[in-house]
Formats: sequence, C-alpha cells, structure tokens
Amino acid sequence: MQTSHHAAADSARRHFELPVRVYYEDTDAAGVVYYANYLRFLERARTEWLRHAGFEQQRIIDEQHLVFVVKRIEADYHASGRLDDELRVEVAVDRLGNASLVFAQRVLRAEQVLLDARVTVVCVDIRRMKPVAIPAPLREKLRESLKEPE
Repeated sequence: MQTSHHAAADSARRHFELPVRVYYEDTDAAGVVYYANYLRFLERARTEWLRHAGFEQQRIIDEQHLVFVVKRIEADYHASGRLDDELRVEVAVDRLGNASLVFAQRVLRAEQVLLDARVTVVCVDIRRMKPVAIPAPLREKLRESLKEPE
C-alpha cells in the first residue's frame, strides 16, 4: 500500500482519497482481489482520513478510551481489481448521528468503480463497551465534511 494521500472535492460532498497498490497477498487463486480484502482497503482509507483530519486512533483510545466500531456494511461489487493495479479508495461522510456516522466509500481503478460501499460506524467507550456521543472536536470536523465544497 502506498501511504501518500490527498483530499479532493466530490460533486456532492468533500471526500478523501487513498491510493492503494494491489499486491500478490491481496489476490485469490484467480489472480483477482479477494472480496474480503476490499474491506481492508476501506478500513485503511477511513483510518487515513481520520489521521488527515488531525485525529489519530491510538491517541483517541489512550486519551478518551474511544474506538469506532463497524456496525454495518453494504457493498456492491462492480468489477475486479487485479495484481499490480493502482486503485484509489474514496471516503466521504454521508450522514452524521450523535454516536454514529455513515461513510460513503468507493474503490476505483482510474475512473472505473470497482466497489461502492456504505459503512456505518459507532463511537464506543472501550471501558464499558457502550456507544457514546462523538467528541465535539471530531464532530465539528465531521460536520465540515458534510458541507458542499466552497
């Protein structure tokens, strides 16, 4: 996986992009990206999006005892990625709740959409393993992400 990333403006919402190279370990016996590995790509992109926004997961865990837990994933596979493909994984905040948020994510090869997904995550206090409100500073960044590009 490449680690460079950049923010870009979507036609409807701001989104973040993470480039991902397909390695041999990502493929199945047919030489295509194994379906479950797309979930890993989505996770990496959400993690890097959060880091890009100024919030590191380990610091949130250490200081606030909070984690973001995936509650639901809806994914539509449209085409297959292959060994050595250069993909990009997009992340956009689609909906913001009190303790949860929904990400709209896509995996693309050039302009071809390989996967569309909606991922619902919940903010959880790891000491009690209960959902809690998303902290105000992060909530503000998330709210900004919902706005139209200027």
